[in-house]
Amino acid sequence: MIFYPEERLAIFIDGANLYSAARSLAFDIDYKRLLELFGTKGRLIRAFYYTALVEDQENSPIRPLVDWLDYNGYSMVTKPTKEFTDALGRRRVKGNMDIELVIDMLEMAQFIDHAILFSGDGDFRRLVEAVQRRGVRVSVVSTIRSSPPMVSDDLRRQADNFIELQDLAPSIARNHHPREDSRPRPEPVEEA
Repeated sequence: MIFYPEERLAIFIDGANLYSAARSLAFDIDYKRLLELFGTKGRLIRAFYYTALVEDQENSPIRPLVDWLDYNGYSMVTKPTKEFTDALGRRRVKGNMDIELVIDMLEMAQFIDHAILFSGDGDFRRLVEAVQRRGVRVSVVSTIRSSPPMVSDDLRRQADNFIELQDLAPSIARNHHPREDSRPRPEPVEEA
């Protein structure tokens, strides 16, 4: 990882994408450790976390995570999911946070030197290019070690730096305790 101590950093986490990537590598993220790690790499200005929430579900499995992140240094960006019936008559839930992430990164570009994008979604390639034109370095954190790889080749090529998520695991993986393992894990919302 190439970081400079005087750099102003911002983290942009595509929650569903990071969850899927970490799950494919068989570990859970400790978000406190993640914040601490990148806080040592430069001047961390903001850490954004993007996720869609099921509106009518009082005991959503992701709600405790969202609340914890909100109280512990993350700027939470959420919106309600949308429910629809697919062509086969199955009930589907989707929630796409791409536009929110794009707007926030473009707005933050003037205040930062380095953006760290936790996503492998190829739709973000043009965003990375646009932010780079504004003089911001962009690191993409995802994985090529899953099968299939979780990062778009186009996004990886566009980034100034690609950080393999599995290489970060020793620094950001959650330590498991027997009681925690029995808790339900939030399922990612299907992207549109």
